[in-house]
Amino acid sequence: MAAGTHTVTNQAPPLVGYDVYAADAALTEAVERYVAPERHAEADAELTALGRAAGSAEAQRWGAEANASPPVLHTHDRYGHRLDEVSFHPSWHRLLARGVAAGLTDAWGRPDGHVRRAAGFLVWTQAEAGHGCPLSMTHAAVPALRAQPELAAVWEPLLTSRTYEPGLAPAAAKAGALAGMGMTEKQGGSDVRANTTRAEPAGDGAYALTGHKWFCSAPMSDAFLVLAQTPDGPGSGGPTCFLLPRVLPDGSRNTFLLQRLKDKLGNRSNASAEVEFDGTTLAWRVGEEGRGIPAIIEMVAATRVDCATAAAAVMRQAVAQAVHHCTYRAAFGGVLADKPLMRNVLADLALESEAATALALRLAAAYDAGTDEELAFLRLAVPAAKYWVTKRCTPVAAEALECLGGNGYVEESGMPRLLREAPLNSIWEGSGNVQALDLLRALGREPRAVDAVLTEIGRARGADHRLDRAVKDLLTEVADLAGVESRARRLAERLALVLQGALLVRHAPAAVADAFCASRLGGEWGTELGTLPHGLGLRAVVDRARPVPAVS
Repeated sequence: MAAGTHTVTNQAPPLVGYDVYAADAALTEAVERYVAPERHAEADAELTALGRAAGSAEAQRWGAEANASPPVLHTHDRYGHRLDEVSFHPSWHRLLARGVAAGLTDAWGRPDGHVRRAAGFLVWTQAEAGHGCPLSMTHAAVPALRAQPELAAVWEPLLTSRTYEPGLAPAAAKAGALAGMGMTEKQGGSDVRANTTRAEPAGDGAYALTGHKWFCSAPMSDAFLVLAQTPDGPGSGGPTCFLLPRVLPDGSRNTFLLQRLKDKLGNRSNASAEVEFDGTTLAWRVGEEGRGIPAIIEMVAATRVDCATAAAAVMRQAVAQAVHHCTYRAAFGGVLADKPLMRNVLADLALESEAATALALRLAAAYDAGTDEELAFLRLAVPAAKYWVTKRCTPVAAEALECLGGNGYVEESGMPRLLREAPLNSIWEGSGNVQALDLLRALGREPRAVDAVLTEIGRARGADHRLDRAVKDLLTEVADLAGVESRARRLAERLALVLQGALLVRHAPAAVADAFCASRLGGEWGTELGTLPHGLGLRAVVDRARPVPAVS
């Protein structure tokens, strides 16, 4: 029976078939700012190709399929033999293959590699966020492995390869490999010194592990960096870092007993497992005995930068969807984006997104510079950025969903998936309190880090009176460390906001910088998004955030 009761009108067209990279002014400008001029054209071409792929109908379908068909654990075969394998939807593999081919695990050995990779990670995460976990860990494992040159010689070429090769095989038989990480345990969580996994020498440089890991993401990776205690070793003051391959050099399977997969709020396409080591699990030491935390800290720092970058990606996609919808949807006599109140909401969302992108790319640029000053800058800037940017992701995703109304609350819109993904990066690689305490440690122990951050902020001195006042207030906070632990979150927030303000004042259009400083630093802001003060140039802020030009 034909349904002829109405014609569908006043609906936004799908946001599809567009260039995710080129449509993001904040990102393209950051790439131009930080990539050397002689390499910018090449980087721009690579990112444009990836941006078009991310905005394609095909990639959007891959993301939906990977999330609608979560990974499945297979502990045994039909005869009762241990398998310990996880199967993924073919679209998961397609997403990973494209990310690896785009160099999202290859940053450490090429000029401007971190900025180019961070920009690509921000772009490709907008197609689907879950598969970013193995991409991030693989990228981050490289500096940790360099503490053990003989292991790095085998694994680094595989981890930085542009070839994605799924399936378990010995390293010598693969053209590319992925790496994971296992640190947290039931009794310890973020307190990894409380880990109980034990490592005993097993001959020929190997160790046998006994214990468990409570969260082990991407369990079908080729190798994992894990922590275990070596109580009888010379460095018994702390855990030791080990490389644990899934397949041993002789081609036999290592003992890697997958107990179950986590049933997570979001990040559904990505497998996170509980794993047991039974005393026959073999691993090889990375770094000195008892010095596992320093050995793995560079991996943790790199994954924390990726947490901020991935949160920026989720925010950017949420804002793009909201602005796109409101550009086409009419209500109460006009287009939503032209309504003063909705424009305020969209502009406020856009400010969060642009500030997050600016800070994430600045961190990547510091890695590329690699100077003592820039590395000291990262020591304070990384925990501040990880703390603040990831925490802003959830309210941004929720408000952006609301901009679509009921349309945003249904799965087909993609907005519920963004909202479920939003809290993840605040929790992974150390939750908010862990980041705030890490920042306090750097303040107390590393004066060069404080100097480097103040130098960075000082480059914007005098450009905005509200920023100058916020810097003065921040210095007052830092100078008084009495009872500082109870206000560590406040300090992390203020430092992140001042860093973002300094970047926007120097590099963003005047309308963006003015609105950010007035609200985030000047106090002219409510407790919800969409409460920017009157008199700002909000139309220009919204127009800058629009993913594609509106059709008149």
